[in-house]
Amino acid sequence: MKKITFLLAVTMLLATGKTNAQDDAKRECTIKYNLFKGDFKSKKYDEAFPNWEYLMSNCQDLSVNIYKYGSTLAEDVKKDPALAKKVYEQRLQYFPKHHDVKNNLAKAHSDYATYLAKNNLASEDEIFKILETAYNISPRDMGVKNIFKYFKGITARNKDTAPQKVFDTYDDVLESVSEKLDDYSKKISKLTKDSTVVLSKKEARRLRAYKINSKALGQVEGGLDAIISEIATCERLVPLYQRDFEANKGNATWLRRAVSRMFNKGCQEDPLYETLAKAYAESAPSPDSYSFYAGILEKNGDTSGATAMRQKAFDLETDPLKKAKTKLKFAQAAKSRGQLSKARSLAREALKFNPNFGKAYLLIARLYQSSVNNCGSNEFEKRMVYAAALRQAQKASSVDPSISSAARKYIASYRANLPSKKIIFTEGVTPGSSYTIKCWIGETVRVPN
Repeated sequence: MKKITFLLAVTMLLATGKTNAQDDAKRECTIKYNLFKGDFKSKKYDEAFPNWEYLMSNCQDLSVNIYKYGSTLAEDVKKDPALAKKVYEQRLQYFPKHHDVKNNLAKAHSDYATYLAKNNLASEDEIFKILETAYNISPRDMGVKNIFKYFKGITARNKDTAPQKVFDTYDDVLESVSEKLDDYSKKISKLTKDSTVVLSKKEARRLRAYKINSKALGQVEGGLDAIISEIATCERLVPLYQRDFEANKGNATWLRRAVSRMFNKGCQEDPLYETLAKAYAESAPSPDSYSFYAGILEKNGDTSGATAMRQKAFDLETDPLKKAKTKLKFAQAAKSRGQLSKARSLAREALKFNPNFGKAYLLIARLYQSSVNNCGSNEFEKRMVYAAALRQAQKASSVDPSISSAARKYIASYRANLPSKKIIFTEGVTPGSSYTIKCWIGETVRVPN
C-alpha cells in the first residue's frame, strides 16, 4: 500500500513538474512575442530579431504575426532567401487555414511570389504555381500586379488549346477586380461628396490610399481587357459558344458571361447573340439579363417593349453603383444603334447615381469624338468638337482614379487635335472666348488659348 501511494505521489509530482514547465515555456513565448512585436512596430528591427528567432524555433503556433512581421525581417531587413523560405513554409505548416481573415493565406502566397520574382529566386513556372495557389484561395486578396501576372500566365498556357479556360479566368478575375473597385468607389465618394468638409489627417491618408489602389486596379482592368481582346474575337467566340450552348443553356453564370462578352465585342449581329440573351433572361430573370434582352426587343422593332424592359431592369436594381452601370449599359446600346443624343442622356443619368463614374464621362467623350465630321462645316468648327470631348475626358480622370490612366490617353489625343493658333487666327475668333458647338452636341466651350 505504501509502495502504491509512493508511486502515485511521484507520478503527480512529475505531472505537476511537466505542467509547470509547459506554463513557463508558454509564459516565455508570450514575453518574447510582446517584446518582438513592440520592437518591430517601432521599427527597431535589430532588437526584434533575437526574440523573433526564438519564436520561430520555440513558439511556432503562437501567432500568425510571427510570420507576417517575420517576412519583412527576412526579406527586407536581412535579405535572406533561405530565411524567407523558412518563414513562408512554417506559416503554411502552422497556419494552414485560409478562411481566417487575419491569416489571409492568399496574400501570403501572393507576397512570397512577389519576393521570389523581384529577386530572381525562382523560375516563372514556380512563381506561377504559387500564384495559382493564391488565386484558388482568394483572388480578392492577391496583390494587384500578381492578379495581372497570373492571368497572363493562364493566357499563355491556354489561349490556343483551351480558350474557354482563359475566358472563365478573365471573368473570375474581372469580377473580383470590379468588387474591389466598387468598394473603393463607395469609400472615395463618402469622403469627397461634401467639398466643404475638411478631412482629418487620417481621412486624407485613407482617401489617398483608396485613390492609389483604385488607380492600380483600373490599370489591371485595362491590361486584362487588352489581353482578352486579342483572343476574344467574334470569329472565335461564336463557334465556341455554339458548341457549348446546349450543355449550358440553363447555366445562368455561363450565359451571363457569354452574352456580356459578345455584347462587349460587338457580336450582337450574329443570331447566336439573340439565342444567348433569351436563354439568359429565362434562366436568370434579373436587371442584368433584362437589360440585354431589351436590346433584342429593340433590334426586332419592339421599341415600346424594349423601353418597358429597360425600365423593369432598372427598377429591380437597388444598389446605386449597379444602377449607374445599368444606365451606362443602356447608353452603350443606344450608341451602337447610332442614337448619340440618347446615349449621352443615359450616360448623364448614370452619373446621377454615381457622380464618380468615369466610364460615363468617357463614353460621352467618345460620342463627341465620333461626331467630329458631322458637327462642323470647316476645320475650325470640327476641331472645336475635340474641346468638348477633352473636357469630358478630363472630368473622367479627375473623378475616377480607376480610369485615370485610360483617360489620359484620350486627353492627349483630344488635346493634340484642338485647333492650332493658325486655324484660330484664320477663323477670326479670339483665343479664350466662348464657342458653342453646332449640331446635337450643343455645348459651349472655350477656344484654346
